Amino acid sequence: MREMFRFLVLALTAAIAFAATDLEKARDAQDRPALQKFAADFSAAADKNPKDAQAQYKAALAQSYLAEVAIEQRDKNAGRGAAEAGIKAAEKATALKGDSAEYHRMLGALCGQSVSANVLSGLKYGRCALDEVNKAVQLDGKSAMAYLSRGVGYYYLPTQFGGGIDTAIKDIQKAIELDPKLAEAHMWLGVVLRKAGRNADAHKSLEKAVQLNPSRVWAKQQLDKTPAQ
Repeated sequence: MREMFRFLVLALTAAIAFAATDLEKARDAQDRPALQKFAADFSAAADKNPKDAQAQYKAALAQSYLAEVAIEQRDKNAGRGAAEAGIKAAEKATALKGDSAEYHRMLGALCGQSVSANVLSGLKYGRCALDEVNKAVQLDGKSAMAYLSRGVGYYYLPTQFGGGIDTAIKDIQKAIELDPKLAEAHMWLGVVLRKAGRNADAHKSLEKAVQLNPSRVWAKQQLDKTPAQ
């Protein structure tokens, strides 16, 4: 019985890791049809298991990646729709397991995505974006993803909601300090540095991002549009 239980735990862990890897591949390739299917499948699984925090998180993660790609492709309405669907799942996950830094990070990231897709959403989701990623950092001060999500949130949030480029750069640099191989952090640092007018530094950061993750289409697009000087 004990061996069977151990096998089931390992199988579940492997399945979750496999799904996350496939999600990342679809996000990296900007494959919206694949992401839409993941989002639909994981949302259906979450609806069938309302007390399963991990199921809610997986649904939120899929919606977050779908929102991310839609926003990258300038389809803000689709981005906002996916983000708001993900928010509902992430809220359930945090309610079920409030001590998970990753669940709070995901909720904050989704709220931030909703704001980035529609500035007027800042009135509704701006506070959520800040509070939840701050909670994630408090729960796990060594989470590079928590600092990255907070940094991206600061980048998108208007200054009146506590956002700003300088604050965003500090958090993203902290994420890189915690995990130097985190390609997403180098990519976002490049995007924010370009916004700050630091093109040469931005170009170097984006080059690093592409080197770490050559499959990330959006990183390559950002590198191509960033002057080397």
